[in-house]
Order: sequence, then structure tokens, then C-alpha cells
Amino acid sequence: MFGSVAAFAGGQMFMGLYADELFVRLAEADRERVLAAGGGQLEPMPGRPMREYVTLPGWREDPDLVRLWTPKALEYALSLPPKKK
Repeated sequence: MFGSVAAFAGGQMFMGLYADELFVRLAEADRERVLAAGGGQLEPMPGRPMREYVTLPGWREDPDLVRLWTPKALEYALSLPPKKK
């Protein structure tokens, strides 16, 4: 996805890399927590944010941050209906 690495479950993308950002797909309450902690909206095209995706602030320096949000992103993706082929 976006020419980089992305992870999928049930056909739903739930995390990946875009440029030097690690992004995750989260439920609304979790997205708000990430944004409040300094995360950002994933916006691969300026002015066109991807609604359910946020970038993790300081993910390279804080592996615990990745360990916290990755399972939540996977859980959220698995709660969504599978993508139709």
C-alpha cells in the first residue's frame, strides 16, 4: 500500500508505513487518544486524510507505543466485515 509495507486482516488494512510514519487503524475513541498524545491523521495526499488511520508519534524511540497500539489496530480490523473480493 502506498508503495510501502502494510498489514491486512480479513482484507482490511490495519497498520503500515507511509514515508517515515507508522500508521494504525483504530476505533474512534482510540484514535482520539493517539491524537491527544501527539499523533496525527494519516494524510497520504494533502487535504485528503484517511478517516480511521492515525500516525503514532515517536514510534521509533518508543517500542512500547507500537506494542500498545498494534494489537488494538488488529482487533479493530477483525471487528470489521471482511472486504469482498
